[in-house]
Amino acid sequence: MITLGEFENAQKNVASHLIKTAIMSAPALGQRTSVDLFFKAEIFQKTGSFKPRGSLNKLSHLTEEDRAKGVITVSSGNHAQGLAYAARVFGIPATVVMHRDASKLKVAATKAYGAEVILTEGDPFPVCMELQKERDLTFSHPFDDPQVIAGHGTIGLEILAERPNVDVVFVPIGGGGLISGIATAMKLKKPSVKVVGIEPVGASAMWQSLQRQAVVHLDKIETIAAGLCPPFVGELNLALVQEYVDEVVLVSDEELVEALWLILEHSKLLTEPSGAAGFAGLLFNKAKIPSGSEVVCVLSGGNVDRHDLKRLLERS
Repeated sequence: MITLGEFENAQKNVASHLIKTAIMSAPALGQRTSVDLFFKAEIFQKTGSFKPRGSLNKLSHLTEEDRAKGVITVSSGNHAQGLAYAARVFGIPATVVMHRDASKLKVAATKAYGAEVILTEGDPFPVCMELQKERDLTFSHPFDDPQVIAGHGTIGLEILAERPNVDVVFVPIGGGGLISGIATAMKLKKPSVKVVGIEPVGASAMWQSLQRQAVVHLDKIETIAAGLCPPFVGELNLALVQEYVDEVVLVSDEELVEALWLILEHSKLLTEPSGAAGFAGLLFNKAKIPSGSEVVCVLSGGNVDRHDLKRLLERS
């Protein structure tokens, strides 16, 4: 699996290129949920989400020959920006394959970081792998990669360093890279901490995979949480979640929207729906948390454009 030493090495690899994001107290929302509540604000990270952590650690391990050839990935948006940023840091050519329906804001930001963006219809994975072979590039998986997972796990180390008495951490789940990294890193240092993962009802790949004890590929995805809708989770991600995550729960789109607006109203922090998923799990009591517990919800991203924000306002 992944050792504590690998997470600590990842922290050294990424620290000089990232912001050590704040862990912010949320007393009003904590009172509402009967816990001592804090937000880990990855919305203020480089590129607006946690994603550069994994990409920076991944690219730091490449040989000079591989760096010269370049890297390629597939993404709906936040990983695209994270890899593009990391590639710029190391001076590596980057190519990102994205679906044509991807957020225009995220496409533009990925290009601004210097990556070549290729838009495609249908499943972008086959297009990405064909280009990878054709151009002899290094493929950086968005979530199913031990170096990417170790990079994301640095969030867990930061939480424990600042809040050593934390009882529960709520983490959004997309492909599983974030929660597998945070859960593994934290459990290796503090086994007593409870880690709860949150998925949208309409994109429950991890929840279904846990039920079947094998990776499930979704035929249909219906959620406003664009950052939490890969059609499958990674094999390594699933194994780490099985080992280190205490519970995975589901939230509706309506619950995501309510959580987003409460965070904005009370904490003045704007997340995308994916970023609000952790708090939605707490807010709607999806996991039974003892009153007075110290809880950290990871706000994983804040890349929402004005058009999406308008649609979210209409749903509130």
